[in-house]
Amino acid sequence: MARPRKPLLSTDRIVEAARALVDAEGLAAVSTRRLAAELGVSGPSLYNHFRTKDEILEAVADSVSAQVDLSMFEGGRDWRTALHDWAVSYRAALHDHPHIVPVLAQGPGRRPAGLRLADAVYGAMVAAGWPAAQATSIGALMRYFVMGSALGSFAGGFVDDAAAYDPADYPHLGQAHLLSEQQEKIDERAFETGLTALLDGLGAQYEQVRRPG
Repeated sequence: MARPRKPLLSTDRIVEAARALVDAEGLAAVSTRRLAAELGVSGPSLYNHFRTKDEILEAVADSVSAQVDLSMFEGGRDWRTALHDWAVSYRAALHDHPHIVPVLAQGPGRRPAGLRLADAVYGAMVAAGWPAAQATSIGALMRYFVMGSALGSFAGGFVDDAAAYDPADYPHLGQAHLLSEQQEKIDERAFETGLTALLDGLGAQYEQVRRPG
């Protein structure tokens, strides 16, 4: 009986394996040797697709950017609603792959999906009437906010030990040990609160931008 053939090595297979490794163990776990073992191939065969480990991580980062929905910037939708929906989709992608955020935070560089993302946000803001300089600032601001929310959990940063919050030292943290139990709910609410406040502030600026004379 013929032996089953191994799936052909491809760029997509390498990226998928690297992304799974980053998700499970973090950036430090990725090496060409480890990836080759995961894929059942020899190390040098990876170099037919990527020259360095950094190139692989760049491709992983771009694969996460590609998961962000950009359809809300089509069809002339209200800029504020579009920004809100895009931020929610962006955060969801980063929430699913938090370990790659440090690579994404370096900027899009030459990554195609990252550049499409930046182009969509900037183009939609300019089309809505924002001056180019402010459209650039809005793109940067939104990226700071979304990535910051994905870097860690506010609620998850509190231990579930009531003794850690002596009222003599922390008179207002009597319930802090309960925060971690509702981590997801608290973090989601904080994100929506911040996003609403951010968009309200931009809305006020927009009224000034669009005011005649």
